[in-house]
Order: sequence, then C-alpha cells, then structure tokens
Amino acid sequence: MTDAFAVLAGQAPEDVGKSGPLGLLLTVVLLIAVFLLVRSMSKHLKRIPASFDPAERGPQVPDTPEELFQPQPGGQLLDELRRAPLAIEPPRDDRRDDPGPRG
Repeated sequence: MTDAFAVLAGQAPEDVGKSGPLGLLLTVVLLIAVFLLVRSMSKHLKRIPASFDPAERGPQVPDTPEELFQPQPGGQLLDELRRAPLAIEPPRDDRRDDPGPRG
C-alpha cells in the first residue's frame, strides 16, 4: 500500500495545493457578502427599541375576591351570546332517509 502512495507522490503536479485566481475570486466574493450582511444587520439593530416594556399597563388585577364577582358592564350580553348558537353555522340537513349520491 505504501508503494501506491509513493508512486502517486512522484506523479503529483507542481501546483497541487496552491490556490489560483478562482480561489481569490471566491474569497473576495465571500468577503463582500459578509460586509453587506453586517451592514444590513447593523441597520436592523438600530431600529430595535431600547425597551420592549409596554407603554400602558395591562388589565388590572382585582385586590380582593369580592371584586372578581362584581358585575362587569356587558357581562349579561356576553353570557347570552355564549349560549346562543353560532351565527355562521352550516345549514342542517334533516333528510336522513335519502342516502344521496354516495350510495
């Protein structure tokens, strides 16, 4: 096996392992791409706000359990709407005798 490596080593051309103009071109293109990506990322990072905290407070949490059971405005209407059937309900087909085209 070492004889095969010796034969291959003796037949190797001189410029094996050396880079050519294609390698230089590829390196320059990659450097330009990295430069453009860094510039774009820095522009996007400048647009990020300093803090993501909401400007206004969220819903107020009651302090006592009695406040949980106080009637809220519109609560009765919401309960009625929850119990009502859906407005976009498909029409019901009451014809159970007719098997239809499926057989």
